Amino acid sequence: MSSKYWGLVVFFGGLLLAAIPAVAHHSVAAEYDFDKPVEFTGTLKQMEWINPHAMLHLEVTNHDGSKAVWIFQTTGAGALRQKGLARASQGGLAVGETYTISGFAAKNGKPQGFIKTLKMPDGRLITMWFGDPNGN
Repeated sequence: MSSKYWGLVVFFGGLLLAAIPAVAHHSVAAEYDFDKPVEFTGTLKQMEWINPHAMLHLEVTNHDGSKAVWIFQTTGAGALRQKGLARASQGGLAVGETYTISGFAAKNGKPQGFIKTLKMPDGRLITMWFGDPNGN
């Protein structure tokens, strides 16, 4: 095969590899129910600074007094830093502190949600998501 054809194969192979993350991305409305708003106050048990969506693990007390850990999805780590949130070592989100989260419950019934706002221990309210369910 000539170098021209190999160049085309490499080019189109690169395009296919670049498209994989776009295929994997999902709609917020596909996973979370905007008719099920939730609000919880609890203790931050774990913070996952990962992309494309950071995850907060919040331990809350149920109505019957039992404890549950809810996992809340938010924006990526870079977007959190732009909102002034950082790792605890940088004066930011700290395990063991109390936070209030409002957002939307998962459609699958698991203790998971999507964050709309985060109330910090010092009372600051940080809006994570303004959007509509279609991502506009």
